[in-house]
Amino acid sequence: MEIQKLTAVSLGKKIKEKEISVREALDAVFAQIDQTEGRYHAYVTLDKEGAYKQADAVQEKIDKGELTGALAGVPVAIKDNMCTKGLLTTCSSKILENYIPTYTASAVQNLTDAGCVIIGKTNMDEFAMGSTTETSYYGVTRNPHNPDHVPGGSSGGSAAAVALNECFFALGSDTGGSIRQPSAFCGITGMKPTYGTVSRYGLIAYGSSLDQIGPMTKNVTDCAAVLETIASYDKKDSTSMKREEYDFTSALVRDVKGLRIGLPKDYFGDGLD
Repeated sequence: MEIQKLTAVSLGKKIKEKEISVREALDAVFAQIDQTEGRYHAYVTLDKEGAYKQADAVQEKIDKGELTGALAGVPVAIKDNMCTKGLLTTCSSKILENYIPTYTASAVQNLTDAGCVIIGKTNMDEFAMGSTTETSYYGVTRNPHNPDHVPGGSSGGSAAAVALNECFFALGSDTGGSIRQPSAFCGITGMKPTYGTVSRYGLIAYGSSLDQIGPMTKNVTDCAAVLETIASYDKKDSTSMKREEYDFTSALVRDVKGLRIGLPKDYFGDGLD
């Protein structure tokens, strides 16, 4: 079995059923990183030692029945504009090359509380200002399908890491396409959640009135599972909203009868072309 090629939900199920250990999942993903990272450069920072410490703690909780969620034990990569306590957060900029936050972004904390294991921080356009990763102080990320092409941006490192099986899923942030465009370029599934669904606390923002953290995954099922995990009301974010429902997975199998699709006829206001 090529563990690194599993989807996040499939891996979580196998960990829960004790077919695969959390350490074995990490072994597989770090072996893949050793093979491909030198050429494609999806990461700014890898935290191998920290990841294995997390893995052991998570495995113990899984074995005790304290962690039972769909993503417990699954390794994840985090875009480098989300604060991670004790781990470099650079925004791919020389300005923050030595910045180690004293707190963790709420969306990232939700993942770790669910038993996900952070393996590293992914490359991006500097301060998310770009759409190619070419503005990164640490160098461009290559497209997994054609290394002569860019992976898109600004979450290009996250998209490439998922496509290369260097993680099982990743988080990105999206202001005007920074999850959606690189996901399309790299052939993965990504979405920008409705504004206010995912807390922006701990995100080093590009445009606070537009930014959202969202999932970047191998398929739609993973996307729903990750969104369920990171979405929550957060009093630390004044734009965070309380939803009536956070069950996004069941929406994948609901009957679409009665749903209506709105089709905008005009994209521009008067005076614009």
